[in-house]
Amino acid sequence: MHLLIDKKNKIIIYLLFFCILSTTGAKFTENQNNLYSTINQINIEGLSSSNNSKIFNQLKNLLYKNILLVKKNEIQRVINKYNIIEEYSIKKIYPSTINIDIKPTTFIARLSSNDQLVGANGKLIIDNENDEILPYIFGEFNSQDFLSFKSNIEKSKFNFTQFKILYFFPSNRWDILTNEDILIKLPQANFSQTLNLAYKIIISDDFKNKSVIDLRMKNHLITK
Repeated sequence: MHLLIDKKNKIIIYLLFFCILSTTGAKFTENQNNLYSTINQINIEGLSSSNNSKIFNQLKNLLYKNILLVKKNEIQRVINKYNIIEEYSIKKIYPSTINIDIKPTTFIARLSSNDQLVGANGKLIIDNENDEILPYIFGEFNSQDFLSFKSNIEKSKFNFTQFKILYFFPSNRWDILTNEDILIKLPQANFSQTLNLAYKIIISDDFKNKSVIDLRMKNHLITK
């Protein structure tokens, strides 16, 4: 009888010991997995080394956080501050790396009033080191309206690079100065159609040596 009680006690002790080991092992595994999923590397590519570093410095607070708990919108909030960015992708490379691949916007024009450049994404960017030859824009304009106007130019027989100055008027009208110093005065609408007409006039032998093509009034042509 005494022997039977000892055996029962031993079984109970073994069971308790096994439970303790199991609990400890589970906690160790959980801590090990958390450590294994900790972000230890953030790679940023696509911009200048200076801009890549600026973005990294704003994201380095994510280092040593659990990669599973980091939301992409935390990263997007930082990236969206930079007007120079056209598009980007964010990839979590498990267990511990975040890769950010950035495509910068292209510059399409300069503002005459300051050093800002207009990006193909419609945003204004300051880049004092850029020395590209780009058309200048005079006047206060809405970025989206400008992109719409540029789209109309691209639909016409002209190429945007054929212009060196664009003037925007509060009446929502544009004048364009070509690289050959021909001033085209456009109406408030029907840009593509009017630009195609201006193109025909410029290449026509009947209008050689004309420096102004005024197409502001429908069915009227004034040249100088």
